[in-house]
Amino acid sequence: MKNSKLFKQILKFLIVGGLAFVVDYVILIFSKEILKLPILVSSGLAFSLSVIFNYILSIKWVFDVNENNSKKKNFVIFIVLSIIGLVITEIIMEVGCNYFKIYYLLVKIIATAIVMIFNFITRKVFLEK
Repeated sequence: MKNSKLFKQILKFLIVGGLAFVVDYVILIFSKEILKLPILVSSGLAFSLSVIFNYILSIKWVFDVNENNSKKKNFVIFIVLSIIGLVITEIIMEVGCNYFKIYYLLVKIIATAIVMIFNFITRKVFLEK
């Protein structure tokens, strides 16, 4: 039963993460290609806006949030973990794009996969009962 609950939670997390990725990717492309913002600014903006989207769906649908914590405390935990994820993303974007000269959209996919694993584990540990 526990494995079934975990499987469902991972599936929900992947759905929410997939949708957040689409938000992130679209904003990244728009910021970089249309607004002509630098890659790290575009990446940071896209990531930040997708975090807000992700927070709302994660709290409402994915994680069994610890109700003993205030909503403010849960939000702060979520944001701190997301900022760490943003730092990881920015490092991967910097190294992949500027050091290895890999196309930024490919690097973004790699960064997203790594940060998704980080996000699931840390949110499960720090947000759930």
